[in-house]
Amino acid sequence: MGRSRREFLQLASGAAALLVAPPGATAQSYPTKAVRLIVGVAAGGSPDMIGRLIGQWLSQRLAQPFVIENRPGAGGNIGTEIVVKAPADGHVLLLVSLSHAINATLYDKLNFNFIRDIAPVGGISRGMNVMVVHPSFPAKTLPEFIVYAKAHPNMISMASAGIGSGPHLTGVLLQMKAGIEMVHVPYRGAAPALTGLLGGQVQVYFTNPASALAYINEGRLRPLAVTGARRSDVLPGIPAAAEFLPGFEASTWLGIGVPKNTPADITETLNKEINSALSHPPIAAQLAASGNDVFGGSPADFGKLIADETEKWGKVVRAAKLRVE
Repeated sequence: MGRSRREFLQLASGAAALLVAPPGATAQSYPTKAVRLIVGVAAGGSPDMIGRLIGQWLSQRLAQPFVIENRPGAGGNIGTEIVVKAPADGHVLLLVSLSHAINATLYDKLNFNFIRDIAPVGGISRGMNVMVVHPSFPAKTLPEFIVYAKAHPNMISMASAGIGSGPHLTGVLLQMKAGIEMVHVPYRGAAPALTGLLGGQVQVYFTNPASALAYINEGRLRPLAVTGARRSDVLPGIPAAAEFLPGFEASTWLGIGVPKNTPADITETLNKEINSALSHPPIAAQLAASGNDVFGGSPADFGKLIADETEKWGKVVRAAKLRVE
């Protein structure tokens, strides 16, 4: 286990231990003003939608506005730095995602250490992507795709939402597991990447199942596999890549983080309300409709996920020799 993972597990376990103390005046008066929830991607995508869903619930339950503040750029690092530098009083939160686990190794120079500077509050959702190809592509299954790719090395163009994004690293992992080589075509976001695939400028992309469902039903995209450990409820007829490539798994996930040293009773209040939201059937249904499972639990549970994912994707980034200045 790497040092960063040990650090995060220790911090998360310590935070969980502190939560057994009875809440004090800090929790009773929290929040005292509007709370900013920093989302490191542009408005309109699945992370933004889920952030707004949870923000609305917290606003209603804690009687103060929880304002979504989109701060895209640098793979989410701009938004992270805002939270790292914020007062540790629970009034500035971070929507934590897979990108944060990837960025810890991908970026050569960061003004923060995510493991050290952001404390986990709780998970919200966990999902997967679907591997889709343009209908003109000759392969109709993942095994056929792999055979074709091996016969045509560096002839398949793979779109992504940007260098180091989840779809990019999922494609890198596929290449490593299957022993194939593709040409990476990074776009400036998920929407342009999907548009490029629909227009035939690229041949394959990994995207959210809910985003692709209408195009799949219309025959404008062909699904080959989903990237989770099991099949997706949104696309139950599509196999998981792990059915052909044992050990392949690439999840998407979201949760909430706060600046380090945020009082444990504030973390407990937020964690309790997040878990309450996830047990509310309409919210669980909206998450399911977007291709996500509920992923609640304690701060330590979420901290372990972040630590495990940071270690896993760090190995992929290093193996592929990916670095961003």
